[in-house]
Amino acid sequence: MTERLDELTAFLDRTPFARFLGMQCELQDGEMIATLPFQEKFLGNRAINALHGGCTGAFLELTAMAEVFLQSEMQRPAKPINITIDYLRSAKGEDLFASAVVHKLGRRMASVRAEAWQGEDRKKIVTALQAHFLVAEDS
Repeated sequence: MTERLDELTAFLDRTPFARFLGMQCELQDGEMIATLPFQEKFLGNRAINALHGGCTGAFLELTAMAEVFLQSEMQRPAKPINITIDYLRSAKGEDLFASAVVHKLGRRMASVRAEAWQGEDRKKIVTALQAHFLVAEDS
């Protein structure tokens, strides 16, 4: 899985939007954890020090795509079919962490759930994503 993570990191380094976000991925006890390091430009509401919802949503989409890439043998990232994002509480102006679980990986489609949290308490989810991705290489 480490070699696959290196391929994923290389892809993120080549992707302008992932570079803009500064997204990082690492393995912790066999699980991929994505990190969105806080930057002032991500604030959507400065009055309450909250991250912009588009930033957290895009970060979760990339996290889900990264997990599909790691769990499959695809040579390129999966294409989104549909995405549902639940904003459960305000994400504060600090680092955001996320992980994803591929519930089903078929020949043509993958079903994924990703969750983002801040700080040490992973159970205090700030944003959740449910998505389906096209994984067929010929599409």
